[in-house]
Amino acid sequence: MEHLGTYPLPPVTLVLGGARSGKSTHAEKLATGALHGLAPHPAVYIATAEAGDVEMATRIMAHRARRGVGWTTIEEPLKLADALETAFVHGQPVLVDCLTLWLSNLMHAGADVDQATDELLRSLDSHSPPVVFVSNELGLGLVPETPLGRSFRDAMGRMNMRVAEHAHRVIFMAAGLPLVMKDRPAG
Repeated sequence: MEHLGTYPLPPVTLVLGGARSGKSTHAEKLATGALHGLAPHPAVYIATAEAGDVEMATRIMAHRARRGVGWTTIEEPLKLADALETAFVHGQPVLVDCLTLWLSNLMHAGADVDQATDELLRSLDSHSPPVVFVSNELGLGLVPETPLGRSFRDAMGRMNMRVAEHAHRVIFMAAGLPLVMKDRPAG
């Protein structure tokens, strides 16, 4: 485990939750070691979002403002494994926000989601800095009306399961409160 100040961070953490559950804020605090009121340490932020419209651009600006200084940002909507390799060079904890938008980008581009996920998981096998992933849990809501919506929900569920299996710690967020679902030692 990587120790940031006095807060241990395992090699791979997955933070799941619904919309506005507090996932990103919690993950940012994990990555910087600031969860328990410690002074934040520098970290690398891999952003998978693209500002395709005004509303999304506003959300991206709000995330940047909340993070403040101390973050190195890498914007990569598709080649997440490559972005991780670039981030690992910094030797700092890495936050990937988020797998849900990455999946959307992959599907929109017609990419092979399983192959991209395989590449992502392989890139984690040889890294040293800890990585925190953020992802939406989509399986708790209504069944989507459209075939595309159902396909996306199903693909997200499969990706979340694969990343959760690989992760050392899995946290589910609800109403800003973390529930640790998995916590196993590294090694």
